[in-house]
Amino acid sequence: MLEVKAVCFDLDGTLLDTLEEIGVSANTVLKRLGYPPHEINAYRSFVGDGIRCLVERMIPRESLSEERVLEVATMLEKEYHRRANRCTRVYPGIMELLDRLEERSIPKAVLSNKPHELTVACIQRFFPQHSFSVVLGQRPGHPRKPDPAGAFEIASQLGVDPGSVLYVGDTDVDMQTAKAAGMIAVGVLWGFRRREELEGHGAEFVVAHPLEILDRVNVPQA
Repeated sequence: MLEVKAVCFDLDGTLLDTLEEIGVSANTVLKRLGYPPHEINAYRSFVGDGIRCLVERMIPRESLSEERVLEVATMLEKEYHRRANRCTRVYPGIMELLDRLEERSIPKAVLSNKPHELTVACIQRFFPQHSFSVVLGQRPGHPRKPDPAGAFEIASQLGVDPGSVLYVGDTDVDMQTAKAAGMIAVGVLWGFRRREELEGHGAEFVVAHPLEILDRVNVPQA
């Protein structure tokens, strides 16, 4: 079994089901600008690489320009804030997994490509009873995933070797981040992408329920 000293989670599609929240927020902005909206399910393939890439994928190609992308990204972030996570839900089994990790004194962290302020706000709202040692979203001047810089920063703050960190995520970007940082890549099937994508980008194992993670790793009792 794998020796684990810490667990790092992605946020959207891993801890929280935010697909509808993102889709409704994005479509509201698109309609405001006179652009056609997308089916909510289409946002499964739009998200994961940060807000800028989301905007580039959701607006018409003929409207792509640096100025327009920045404008729409600002509008989208404000709309997402305004909605205040009305449609967001914690995935089944996540609370139990976090409880088990805390019982065993395993540090937890979050690394997301969602803007940092939104990432912190989501953790504070949905997990007030759980302790996350480090929470990092996308910050100006810091590379986004799959660059491993954020993962290395988390390992450093936790004082553990990256090779002893379980990185749990739902997209190819998450698996690439974990592999680049030398962390243990775990793909989840309840999120936004399929098994084939996760395994094709380096998942060491894939789980269908959060508690399955504990069956695959050596997480010692406190």
